[in-house]
Amino acid sequence: MPSVKAAAAAFLANRRIAVTGVSRTPENHGSNVVYKRLRDRGYAVFAVNPNADRVEGDRCYADLKSIDGGVDAVVIGTRPETAEATMRECVDLGVKHVWMHRAFGAGSVSPAATDFGRRHGVAVIDGGCPCMFEPTADGGHKVMRLIGTITGKVPRQV
Repeated sequence: MPSVKAAAAAFLANRRIAVTGVSRTPENHGSNVVYKRLRDRGYAVFAVNPNADRVEGDRCYADLKSIDGGVDAVVIGTRPETAEATMRECVDLGVKHVWMHRAFGAGSVSPAATDFGRRHGVAVIDGGCPCMFEPTADGGHKVMRLIGTITGKVPRQV
């Protein structure tokens, strides 16, 4: 099993990343924070929310298959009960890197989605946040990573 740091580096080496669960009312919503950070760091990032046409001033997609040219990686930022359906869509589309966001509580992590993805060759990070790792990290997220690692919200290996 690779370390979460190695898995995060492999995930963030992808330049076309979709973020599911972005909100029309962002006010510190986790998916929106991830979306904006990736966009600000120069990634080609795609917002996914079936109930929105635009978020953060950008086009929003109803699902992953609607993204022209596809994506290389996906951040799942929805409720855990919808993560498995998203993981199945990732497998169907050939996406090989998926990160289920979790800072506090259950976040977006679904054991069933994790298991399904890994059984189908997807590198799954089941916890933490892309903003906790370089090149997207900031001081606050680094502290959250430390606390999350201690409390088990950020996996040590994936």
